[in-house]
Amino acid sequence: MRYYLTVILLITFLAVPWLMVNYPDQTDYVLSVAHSIEDSLTGNLASAILARSPKSVQEIQARYTPTSPKKVRILLVPGHEPGYGGAEYGDIKERDINVELAEDLSHLLNENGRYEVITTRTSTDWNPLFSEYFKTHWDDINSWQKQASTEAKQMVSVGQLKQAIIPVSHNDAPHNIALRLFGITKWANENDIDITIHIHVNDDPRHNSRVAGDHSGFAIYVPEHQLGNSSTTQAIASNVFKRLSRYNPTSDLAVEAGGFIEEPELIAIGVNNTAAAASMLVEYGYIYEQQFTNVEVHTQAVSDLAFQTYLGLQDFFGSGNNITRAYDTLMLPRTFNRQMSKTGYKPENVFALQTALILEGAYPPDKNNKNSCPRSGKFGPCTEEALAVFQKKHKIVEEKGYVGTKTLGILNQLYSVKSEK
Repeated sequence: MRYYLTVILLITFLAVPWLMVNYPDQTDYVLSVAHSIEDSLTGNLASAILARSPKSVQEIQARYTPTSPKKVRILLVPGHEPGYGGAEYGDIKERDINVELAEDLSHLLNENGRYEVITTRTSTDWNPLFSEYFKTHWDDINSWQKQASTEAKQMVSVGQLKQAIIPVSHNDAPHNIALRLFGITKWANENDIDITIHIHVNDDPRHNSRVAGDHSGFAIYVPEHQLGNSSTTQAIASNVFKRLSRYNPTSDLAVEAGGFIEEPELIAIGVNNTAAAASMLVEYGYIYEQQFTNVEVHTQAVSDLAFQTYLGLQDFFGSGNNITRAYDTLMLPRTFNRQMSKTGYKPENVFALQTALILEGAYPPDKNNKNSCPRSGKFGPCTEEALAVFQKKHKIVEEKGYVGTKTLGILNQLYSVKSEK
């Protein structure tokens, strides 16, 4: 293809000056023919790359209808490899959290009945579908990703794609790991996957794995707008983002400002137009955040992150919460039966309290945000200040600084199991 374009350029730059001198009346005609051929060639190049047929919003939504003969096919990719890779904080490993969250999300999706869910790995092994695919298609995967890279470079060279600005610097994956990521995308294309969700937990560069970093919050990476699967991904991911941001902080890392990032070069979400499925990568928070490190709230927090993701998918399909619940969080309803103060509390009770205070509009308290005052299960100044606002609203004056009998009574009137529909 590039040789044909070179010929066109040579004709344009060498022949046109001669024509202008000797046959000025024919110059416009030759130029128009040259431009027509060039447009045809570059158009064919664009078509060749976009022929991966990215999924449209309408195509995916049609599969969710009761009359559809096909279910919505969702591929969950817990980040990193079985037993290897990912962030670590003390004894906590990202790769294990990723699997835990994927299992919770898979359970919710499978309960729905309109989804078909495939997960790429467990904590210890690849799904046999993928281990066998990597073994039998390794050379094909390698050739395929090289061809996609070549095509994308050609499109940039002829102006069909702009050279994208990379917003965030990512660590380069070792060759074999990168090829497995390409292999997952190739498998997804060949097996009619509608939505791919890569599940990760973020990290700050830290010299000591037992010392927390400076940032917090979740972020969702979506394909850069020039990529074929971008618009569909953004339509889905924006709903997931809204759900997650209701109870969780968005990343306060400068390059992730706003928590919703267009990314041109992540293999996971379709670099070089490789992905047909709507593909997002979710960093659900930083590994050293208390929702992950506090063993008494960890399981609840991860399950709720999965639930918010599920509700975001439901919003995309216009179905909302089809699980019969009174609340859009797994932390409620709850019977509050233990007093709480900064000198005595159970973290899981405080985590539920903070959730209720978010719904009351009291948490985080004024002049704070969810990064400085996250749901943590810790009864600290943020919770104490928000509790004071709640107590003032309900005219409780004798339990300043702690959750006593009267405060428990109001909480249970509003958020106990009796409120469930």
